[in-house]
Amino acid sequence: MKFEHSHVLTQLPEQFFASLVKKVNQKLQEGHDVINLGQGNPDLPTPDHIVEEMKNAIADPENHKYSSFRGSYHFKKAAAAFYQREYGVKADPESEIAILFGGKAGLVELPQCLLNPGDTILVPDPGYPDYWSGVALAKAEMEMMPLIEERGFLPDYSRLSSDVKEKAKLMYLNYPNNPTGAVATSDFFEETVSFAKENGICVVHDFAYGAVGFDGHKPLSFLQIEGAKDIGIEIYTLSKTYNMAGWRVGFAVGNASVIEAINLYQDHMFVSLFKATQQAAAAALLSDQTCVAEQNAMYESRRQAWITACREIGWDVTAPAGSFFAWLPVPDGYTSQEFSDLLLEKANVAVASGNGFGEYGEGYIRVGLLTSEERLKEAASRIGKLNLFDKKALTTDFNNGIIQNNL
Repeated sequence: MKFEHSHVLTQLPEQFFASLVKKVNQKLQEGHDVINLGQGNPDLPTPDHIVEEMKNAIADPENHKYSSFRGSYHFKKAAAAFYQREYGVKADPESEIAILFGGKAGLVELPQCLLNPGDTILVPDPGYPDYWSGVALAKAEMEMMPLIEERGFLPDYSRLSSDVKEKAKLMYLNYPNNPTGAVATSDFFEETVSFAKENGICVVHDFAYGAVGFDGHKPLSFLQIEGAKDIGIEIYTLSKTYNMAGWRVGFAVGNASVIEAINLYQDHMFVSLFKATQQAAAAALLSDQTCVAEQNAMYESRRQAWITACREIGWDVTAPAGSFFAWLPVPDGYTSQEFSDLLLEKANVAVASGNGFGEYGEGYIRVGLLTSEERLKEAASRIGKLNLFDKKALTTDFNNGIIQNNL
């Protein structure tokens, strides 16, 4: 007997990355050497000292019991100490921090915590596709905020109609940005706080790539802006900062009423994270951060290797300012999907098609800098052999942002 799925499940958006994985796996099964730059899964292991803390925590029988409903005070206190140390932001561990089963879980939960069916949420376009999942589950309505290159991939609130501003109750932002690699300025965040206060909108800043900034610039926390905690929260995941993607651990910090809504929802959905995971996560936040600095330097080196290699084949691309993604224009005559399919079929290079991130992603592809510099250079070389670009090489001075044609 086959049972029908609920209306909620049938209305969920298609999982964008599932189709990409299927295509890549097919090529691998055919025996091809695929360089997969299409996903956002960190390629390095979790640092040893965090793994050792986890081993010790697993061996403690006290951690084999049910966790406290709203999580370990030790972990929440560590999260508060982390924000104070890294960003100068004070947060009360009990009322202003909620433990999450990874950043994605929090992002998908939040519309169900704060919205009623038919309510409006402002969502970046292009943006992380799983934002849409939470909206669908809440039966809410999305209003897309275009992110265009001319504005540094920052939304323009003046483009929103007065009707949309009045209806909107929630807004998602994400800087450093997935997929564009753009970063936010303090002026933009200040504008956001004013806009949200004026219109009664709760801001959720997805700070997944908060540890990955380039050219000597540390990404801004939204909560560093005066008044930000009054109108919003920030979601932080340990997946990228500490290569703990498979551990599924993160936290939300900020406005106490929103934190309470998350905790109340999770009281009914879960008990809490495995206590050993929380113990290891606290150790990651409180321990020496040399591993984070070294990792950031590695991503910056990969960025330089990739952008330089692309320019050497004549591909006029812009270096990302943050995150471990590069957002690249497709050649004339191709859609994003056509170009992505071509690279996989003819060069055995997998990338994420920009249209999978929204309407305004059309015309771009996303590349993850999540393999060695050698493989990144090899990927660019394979693409170059397709003869899609003007053969005059382009070079970039990463320190001064100077772009030159080598004629």
